Amino acid sequence: MGKIQDINRRHFLITASAIGGGLAIGLKAAPAGALTPARTPAGPWGGRATGSEFTPWLTIAPDNTVTVRVATPEIGNGVMTQAAMTIAEELACDWSKMVVEYAPAARNFREGGVYTKAGGRLAYFSGRSTVDERIKLGLQVGASARARLQAAAAAEWKVAVADVDAANGILTHKPTGRTLTFGQVAAKAATVKLAAEPALKPQSAWTLLGKKSPGKLNNPAIVNGSAIYGMDVRLPNMVYAALRQSPVQGGRLKSYDAEAIKKLPGIIAVVVVDPSEARAGIGDQSPFGQAGMAGSAAQSAVAVVAEHYWQARNALEALPVTWDDGDGAQWKTTAQVYAAALNALDKTDGKVVEDHGDVSVLDRQSKVVEAVYRTPYSEHACMEPLNGTALVTEDGVEVWHPTQHSEQAFWVAADEAGVAPEKVVFHQTFVGGAFGRRVYGNDVRMVVAVAKKVPGRPVHVIWSREETTRQGRYRHMVTARLRAGLDEAGQPRALTSRVASTEGLALAGHADSPYVTALIPNVRIESLNLPLHIMTGPYRGPGYNSLAFMTETFVDECAIAAGVDPYEYRLKLLAGYTDPGWVMCLKEASSKAGWGKALPKGMGQGIAISNWGGAGKPQAGTTVCTVATVEVTKAGALRVHELDIAFDTGRILNRDAVHTELEGGAIFGLNMALHEELSIANGRIVEGNYDQYLMLRGADVPKVNIHFGALSGHERFAEIGEPPVGTVGPAVGNAIYRATGKRIRTMPFNKLDLSWA
Repeated sequence: MGKIQDINRRHFLITASAIGGGLAIGLKAAPAGALTPARTPAGPWGGRATGSEFTPWLTIAPDNTVTVRVATPEIGNGVMTQAAMTIAEELACDWSKMVVEYAPAARNFREGGVYTKAGGRLAYFSGRSTVDERIKLGLQVGASARARLQAAAAAEWKVAVADVDAANGILTHKPTGRTLTFGQVAAKAATVKLAAEPALKPQSAWTLLGKKSPGKLNNPAIVNGSAIYGMDVRLPNMVYAALRQSPVQGGRLKSYDAEAIKKLPGIIAVVVVDPSEARAGIGDQSPFGQAGMAGSAAQSAVAVVAEHYWQARNALEALPVTWDDGDGAQWKTTAQVYAAALNALDKTDGKVVEDHGDVSVLDRQSKVVEAVYRTPYSEHACMEPLNGTALVTEDGVEVWHPTQHSEQAFWVAADEAGVAPEKVVFHQTFVGGAFGRRVYGNDVRMVVAVAKKVPGRPVHVIWSREETTRQGRYRHMVTARLRAGLDEAGQPRALTSRVASTEGLALAGHADSPYVTALIPNVRIESLNLPLHIMTGPYRGPGYNSLAFMTETFVDECAIAAGVDPYEYRLKLLAGYTDPGWVMCLKEASSKAGWGKALPKGMGQGIAISNWGGAGKPQAGTTVCTVATVEVTKAGALRVHELDIAFDTGRILNRDAVHTELEGGAIFGLNMALHEELSIANGRIVEGNYDQYLMLRGADVPKVNIHFGALSGHERFAEIGEPPVGTVGPAVGNAIYRATGKRIRTMPFNKLDLSWA
């Protein structure tokens, strides 16, 4: 994570400019022509509140409207509202007058990284909204604007600044009761130069952050339908493209017959995307470098462009196409892939990621516990299918896209269009679900690759639901073998682990767990590469979504082998750990769930605890404990009745938003554990739509109880979107064991025989 480089209280280089009679506060003044005006309908794109000229962070208009510009894309997680709350805490504005819009990546480039000074390459990523750098920056922006407004009001009244109070967008002269609105003095405030930037108030004096829970600022637009998502973009003279990529990932287009469809109504062109085409290498100039841009590689594809989408889609269905499947076709069945993953555990070329103590003592312990686990490929299943719009002309490229990383998308567009970044305008839309799928920028590259073959007209490229599902950057398939040696008291003295997956898997939830980093004296963990053609990528809680399941199921197996209650076993394991949040979460979740209560036959409770984002450090990241209460009929029908979730992020900023994220993450993790699995036939992904790739229905969603009693009060504000995903699966699996006696080591659970006598 990048640090704030020259942004502190003594050197907070904020300048003020009068924009249309208002006040705009940023890190530096905006040069003339900083952004090409958006040729779009009303939307969330940056710069619309004050025209084409504005400064980076904050604008106050004469009517008291406060516009906050946010680099982080809104994907339903409330990051734009959080940014506004942070500024409002110090600004003391009228919350009902706050609006948010996206901070353009083009502006960031033109002004030397004005939006990435805090957060670096993660500044434009759709999460991490509560990291320390962003909070401090937002607070200082608000405080500095407020101080200038107070100084302007004091000058107007010819009184001492200390006698001017600011609250709810009103400036008040305390001795006389005279008032002015922020908007009335905004223009004068633009001329104020402070001798020093104001100090931030202590957290004990906060009145908004951690105290109130305003709804998302974009909720009204979502409800009334005015929010612009990628699929909503409409531009003059726009055409549509239906896309088909090689059904075997990594394959190539062999032939197609455009003549067969040229007489169909509305057809404009048949476009071929060839990944081997030479590119200008503009992306090498980006902050991501050549390696960082590699993930955006497009697949071999053909697209039909027409006046309307259904014309394009119907023509694409009729287009004769043949493919060279390549090496991926060797994988005939899912079973063959799983066998290869299991065999990979016996390879000898693993990369050692953790090695301390002497694991040779493992087989000399009183008991040895061994188990093999597997999780399958899973699809993100975003509500909004992949799509995007691009206009390529002689003057450059303009893109409207629901990406998760606007800055990366900006550079991908430049690279694919082969134009200098000065000629790129990127408009971030709202995003209809992401979960990591929209991070790499391969969808942005494909949109521009198609659009550049139809120059001069905006081209809206749409993946069908089937194409979206079968062309994913999926959750990694993971196989692992864990072995532990337990001493006479049943405590693990040694642990070995071998984890096989596609290259680049992070071992979060396993190698960074306190069992490994602090509590088990002898540990060796190896990572093994499983070379397959199926492309993987970030998926809500990367690595952690599989490895927390494996780790916490294995801890449960050790508890049973030791003859100790799984909750008590974890308490004993974690008793000496320096982060009290773990034990607090265990106690809170188990207490609220009524752990140990008598249950009828066929019912059981399971528990699991893990941490996301802490990187193995105590009092870092977010610790989550889940207790699941389930019922399994004798015939094997599973029903999850309740999930009780306790967590420790240190502290929180918006209680309702945290509750929503935890609840949504738990349901996401439950669906992943119960239903999700992609099948492979002749190298192809089989599932295409929701009739084959099941989602939880409303009637299947359990009662989700979120408990706040384990918050430790530590100074961090850790993230909350990804942490709940990891612990739901193992908690449910462990509950199934207690209900049926059947140990669950693979996902999805509903494809297993859970029947019992």
